[in-house]
Amino acid sequence: MMPEVTEGDITLLRAEAIVNAANNSLLGGGGADGAIHAAAGPGLLKECEGLNGCATGEAKITGGYGLPARYVIHTVGPVWRGGRHGEENLLADCYKNSLALALSRGIKEIVFPCISTGAYRFPARRAAEIAVGTVSVFTAAHPEIRVVFCCFDAVSAGLYRLLIRKQSPGNRS
Repeated sequence: MMPEVTEGDITLLRAEAIVNAANNSLLGGGGADGAIHAAAGPGLLKECEGLNGCATGEAKITGGYGLPARYVIHTVGPVWRGGRHGEENLLADCYKNSLALALSRGIKEIVFPCISTGAYRFPARRAAEIAVGTVSVFTAAHPEIRVVFCCFDAVSAGLYRLLIRKQSPGNRS
């Protein structure tokens, strides 16, 4: 099943799991991370305090608390430092490890934000290519998992839709 795209606020989506583009502490921050912590409430912070952080590219899971989502999968994207420090592989690992964690927990629906493209300055187009490519490979092997990319703006949503169309079996060149 090919990934889907929606535009809006990830904290409002009713889904089995949403992904938080977290920082290494998992204790909240800016952007989507701060919004997820604010919407989920203090229970999320309390559970995250017991996780002892998270390495870049890895993923950890918590409950969703006050969110419409049942679970939050926290992953730490790489800070863009010019592309010569393994950033692309680390970003792909965010998607792979989040999906593997979801699969291991029997989660069949996962919603991703645009990881690392905000304060971490990963180039948006390259991040989208990595996201769509990595997720497409995973879902080809695990078609039972529904993946949605939740983009905060129309430009990002359009980019993800374009890349997904290019990945679809009938459009590969």
